[in-house]
Amino acid sequence: MGFYSERIFPPLLDRATRALYRDRQRLIRRAHGRVLEIGVGNGANLPLYGDDASEVHGLEPDATLLARAGRARDQAASPERFQLLQGDAHQLPYPDGYFDTVVACLVLCTIPDPARAAREMRRVLADHGQLLVLEHIASQRPRIHRWQQRINPVWRHLACGCQLDRPTAETLAAAGFDLTDTRVFDHPKIPALVQEFLEGTARPR
Repeated sequence: MGFYSERIFPPLLDRATRALYRDRQRLIRRAHGRVLEIGVGNGANLPLYGDDASEVHGLEPDATLLARAGRARDQAASPERFQLLQGDAHQLPYPDGYFDTVVACLVLCTIPDPARAAREMRRVLADHGQLLVLEHIASQRPRIHRWQQRINPVWRHLACGCQLDRPTAETLAAAGFDLTDTRVFDHPKIPALVQEFLEGTARPR
């Protein structure tokens, strides 16, 4: 990581996602059993896991962020249930059907190949399992979508790989998830360019 991505961007991201705290809290509390969180980052979600999450694996490709996640783990309830691993969502180091819950929270916008990552999430999720998702997505409003596409090259650079115009619902559906129990909504506290979110529980088909 460079100076900007290591020192400048993380506090900006923390401030920008503060408005999503209650949404993240509501999502993470639904995790149960053996859990995998993709892109655990600095571990901001770790203190939000309830007692029903008996074992939580946090996967993160960046070693610096993973070290920060370790500090967050130490402050969480029952830190011994958290296992942090440096790894790639494109090739998850777990067997088929290993997890009861997979969490994708503000991460599919950044993964280079989200379709491949979604297929891997489906592979490691048990047939009875759940994918908990909270992601900003490509706008369904043509005018805003055009602006997302125009701004995306600069945004992607400034936001360390985050992309504004990912069709995440379509990506998950193509990977074998049923999105009946998810919703698309406008978040009232988020600027228009990133205001539309996919949130809820996706099930394996």
